Amino acid sequence: YIKTGLAELEVWLIESKEWTGRAWDELRYIRQATQLLVIHQKPKKTLNEITLELCPVLSIQQLYRISTMYWDDKYGTETVSQDVLHAMKELMMKDQNTNMSNSFLLDDDSSIHFTIDDISGAPTAIDLDAVTIPEHLKTDPAFAFLLSSVRVSEAA
Repeated sequence: YIKTGLAELEVWLIESKEWTGRAWDELRYIRQATQLLVIHQKPKKTLNEITLELCPVLSIQQLYRISTMYWDDKYGTETVSQDVLHAMKELMMKDQNTNMSNSFLLDDDSSIHFTIDDISGAPTAIDLDAVTIPEHLKTDPAFAFLLSSVRVSEAA
């Protein structure tokens, strides 16, 4: 689904008459992570193929996290080989020892606690009519849905 969505987004960006800037380039991390997830014969890929050709912008920590958390229970697709996982782990340990690791965003941190009450304390109703729609979106037919009155509220 993600790969299909990215393909549709790419077509939209190419065909768009509006200025889209560097949107496609900014999605490179998601594109490469998706490519790693959907590529066939992952166990045959070497670490160099993955890091230099397939996913050059992703860090070893990101690649390791994607590779170890991925499980395709629908098609039974395998992840990368154990040799590649071991090599990734060694590189991460080396980075950690040289204090070059920026993997804190990928780490599970159970010390940050929040409760269901914290989450459910969010407002139950949002009045979208109070939001001002930019003029250039009001005139674009692709955004006509923004002009309809919408209310988001908690289900009873």
